[in-house]
Amino acid sequence: MVADDFATITQKRMTGGLRIDGIAGMNIHIDPGPGALVRSYQFDSDPRKLDAVMVSHSHTDHYTDAEVLIEAMTRGMTRQRGTILGSLSVMEGYRDWGPCISEYHMRRSRCITLSAGETVDIGDLEVTGTGTVHGDPTGVGFRLRADDLSVSYTSDTEYFDGLADYHRGADVLISSVIRPGDEHIRGHMCTDDFIKLVEDVKPGIAVMTHLGMKMILNDPEMEAFRVQEATGIRTLAARDGMKLDLDGGSPTIS
Repeated sequence: MVADDFATITQKRMTGGLRIDGIAGMNIHIDPGPGALVRSYQFDSDPRKLDAVMVSHSHTDHYTDAEVLIEAMTRGMTRQRGTILGSLSVMEGYRDWGPCISEYHMRRSRCITLSAGETVDIGDLEVTGTGTVHGDPTGVGFRLRADDLSVSYTSDTEYFDGLADYHRGADVLISSVIRPGDEHIRGHMCTDDFIKLVEDVKPGIAVMTHLGMKMILNDPEMEAFRVQEATGIRTLAARDGMKLDLDGGSPTIS
């Protein structure tokens, strides 16, 4: 059992992934883990308005609700709609991992298998797979580029030489940060790792998400403040239902 499983099982924090609306005219749900469908409606994000579902790797806290969101995106599998994008393990299966999405659920959407360093276009959006070092060896993060915005998501990964190269210059850097302080754990980042990443990437704003139990119980807002103090970059610890509005210049949070 990995560290973040405890947060998933207890639901001390919600595990529905994250949604990005209005980027290159599209709505995207990334890593829809347990509760993604219910939480979408709870926070007024209609899953029927999705244009893409992206899954970074084949661990249950990242893919559990993917198929039901695909059904919403395709209007109950009645329309040819949207894009499904994921790592090799998610889309095709790799050794003991995956596949996570059935052939049935792939029938009504464009399907893309993405590897680290590979770039594809979805409409006017450019999506690049970013490297990870994690339990699923085919796992990727995602860098999304539109004309006026670049959003980078590390997914689950430990810090490694070259990680920043995948994300450098992002306007928004979103990272899974499992443990507080210098509590290193294989396959994941702690706060001190994230400080190094933010220093190298120099994003406009940094967000810590996918928090493990030790982080949740150790004042994640203070950990985010530590990152901000060390790097000079505005840093947030994600909370359930948090919305970051990037329209109109300076980001606003609700």
